[in-house]
Amino acid sequence: MMVLSMVYNNSNDGVIYREVQRFTQVWLWALILLPAVMAWHGAAEQLVYGRPYGNNPAPDQWMLAIWVVFGILFPLFMFSLRLIVEVRNEGIYVKFFPLHLSFKHYSFESLLEYNVITYRPLRDYGGWGIRYGSRGKAYNVSGNRGVILGFRDGGRLLLGSRKPDVLKTAIDQGRNRKLS
Repeated sequence: MMVLSMVYNNSNDGVIYREVQRFTQVWLWALILLPAVMAWHGAAEQLVYGRPYGNNPAPDQWMLAIWVVFGILFPLFMFSLRLIVEVRNEGIYVKFFPLHLSFKHYSFESLLEYNVITYRPLRDYGGWGIRYGSRGKAYNVSGNRGVILGFRDGGRLLLGSRKPDVLKTAIDQGRNRKLS
């Protein structure tokens, strides 16, 4: 898992903490690349060498579409996915790029509580990514640790993190700056 994180104390841009996570699990990339390799192989066989691919070959236009979608676009999309969590002077900012083009903002004033937790991604939230479940919403990429935010309106948000203790400390620091 590639994680970029920084903690700032006197940052001019207001960023106290930033963590960037990407999907780097080997099992996940095997599931993504297997259909990609099959699409490349099928497209080469049928479109380049002129040999129908499979027992019931698709028309060339469909094979071209399969190659573009599963051989190029889907792997590029998965490679571009990244979870960005920032703690700034004004609150917590979350972006799951490219699904979110701008940051989602959660103000410190809206927080009732927040704690570092260990959770079960599959059982508690149904997996990784942007998840909705009985325990609230979750943004997680891998692992089983994070910070759970409890809001004054009763909502809950899990932020998966490779450094949840540092993230919680940054939230403490941001709240103390904002409230003082």
